[in-house]
Amino acid sequence: MNAYRRNARILIASLVGTAVEFYDFYVYATAAALVFGPLFFPVHSASMQQLAAYASFGVAFVARPVGAAVFGHFGDRVGRKSTLVASLLLMGAATVLIGTLPTYQSAGWIAPLLLCLLRFCQGLGLGGEWGGAALLAVENAPPGWRARFGMFPQLGAPLGFIAANGLFLILSAWLSENEFARWGWRIPFLLSAALVGFGLWIRFRLTDTPAVSFALHEAAPRSIPLAELFATHLRQTLAGTFAVIACFAIYYLTTAFALGYGTGTLGYGRQAFLGVQLFAILFMALGIVVAGYAADHWSSRGVLIFGSVLAIGMGLLMGPMFAAGSLAAIGAFLSLGLFTMGLVYGPLAALLPQLFTARVRYTGSSIAFNVGGIIGGGFAPAAAQALADKGGLLFVGLYISGAAILTLVGLLSVPRGTERAFAVNR
Repeated sequence: MNAYRRNARILIASLVGTAVEFYDFYVYATAAALVFGPLFFPVHSASMQQLAAYASFGVAFVARPVGAAVFGHFGDRVGRKSTLVASLLLMGAATVLIGTLPTYQSAGWIAPLLLCLLRFCQGLGLGGEWGGAALLAVENAPPGWRARFGMFPQLGAPLGFIAANGLFLILSAWLSENEFARWGWRIPFLLSAALVGFGLWIRFRLTDTPAVSFALHEAAPRSIPLAELFATHLRQTLAGTFAVIACFAIYYLTTAFALGYGTGTLGYGRQAFLGVQLFAILFMALGIVVAGYAADHWSSRGVLIFGSVLAIGMGLLMGPMFAAGSLAAIGAFLSLGLFTMGLVYGPLAALLPQLFTARVRYTGSSIAFNVGGIIGGGFAPAAAQALADKGGLLFVGLYISGAAILTLVGLLSVPRGTERAFAVNR
C-alpha cells in the first residue's frame, strides 16, 4: 500500500505540475492568437499585427534551451525536487505579471518590451519543467511501466490546454468583444496564481528520485553537466532533438495558428472555433494514452516512428480539409492532427531519458526537448501565417510533413539498446 500511495503521489505531482505549466504557456498562445496583436503591436495591417503577436509567442522558445541548461544544471547536481519547485515559481510569476501589463495605447513601446521579457521568463520556467517532470515519473516506474508512467506528465499538456481555452471560451460567452479586449483577457493570466499555489503544495511533499540519489552518492557530478553531456552524449542529444520536432510543429499549427487563421482569415466565430478545438484536444489525450500502452508493449521508438509516418500524410490533408468550407471538416482535421500529436508526444517522456545516464539525464532530456521545440514549434505559427498569406494552407501542411520527416531522421539515428541501457543506469 505504501508503494501504491507513493507512486500515486509521484504521478499526480508530475501530471499537475505540467498541467499548470502548460496552462500558463497556452494562455499566452491563445491570447496571442486572439487579442495581443492590436493591444501590443502598433502596425496598420491586421496580418502584420498577427505576425508580431506570433513572433512574441516564439520568444519563449528561444528561452527554453536556456532554461533547460540552467535548471538541468541544478537538477543533475542538486536533485529534481527543488529544481521543479523553482521552475514552477518562475513560470507562474511571469504569467501573473503578464495579466497586469499596460497596453501599447497607454504605455507605448514599453508595453511590448515588457510582454516579450515576461514571455522570455515563461520560456525559462518551462525549459526546466518538462525534463524534471518526465524524470520524476520515469525514474520511479516499475520495470515494464516506463512509458505508462511517462504518459502522466504528457497528459498535463491537454489538461492545460483544456483549462486555458475553456476559460477563454467562457469569457467569450460572457463578455462583449470590447470588454474582452479591455480587461477580460487578463483573467486567465491572473488565475494562474491559484493554480501555481496548488502545484507547489503537491511538489513540496515529494522526495527525490532513486536514480539521482544513487548518482550523487556514487560520484560527484562535474561542475558543468552541460559540458559533460556534449562530451559524452552528443549523438544521443542530436537524435533526441530531431525526435521532438514533429510534435511541436503539429501542436502549434493545429492550436495557435489554426485558431488565428480560423477566426481571422476564415471568419468563424471565436466561441465556435474554441469549442471545436476543445473537442479535438480530447483526441490528443487519447493518442497519449494509446501511445503509452503501445510503447510499453513494443517500444517508444517504434510508436514514434509510426506516428511520424502518419503525420507526413496528415500534413497533406490540411489544405483540402480547411478549404472544404465546413467547420465540421476543420474539426475532423484538428482531431486527426491532435491524435497524431499524441502518438508522437506521448512516448517522448520514456524515450528521451533512455538516451542518457543519470548523471546528465535532466540536462540531456531538457536540452533535446527544448531545442527540438525551437526547430519544430518556436516560430511555426509565424512561419505558417507567412506561408498561408503567400501560398495558402497547402504549404502549411507541407511544413508539418517536413517536420515529421526530420523526426523520422532523428528516430532512425537513436542508438539501439537504449531501453536496456536505461534499466542499467537508472
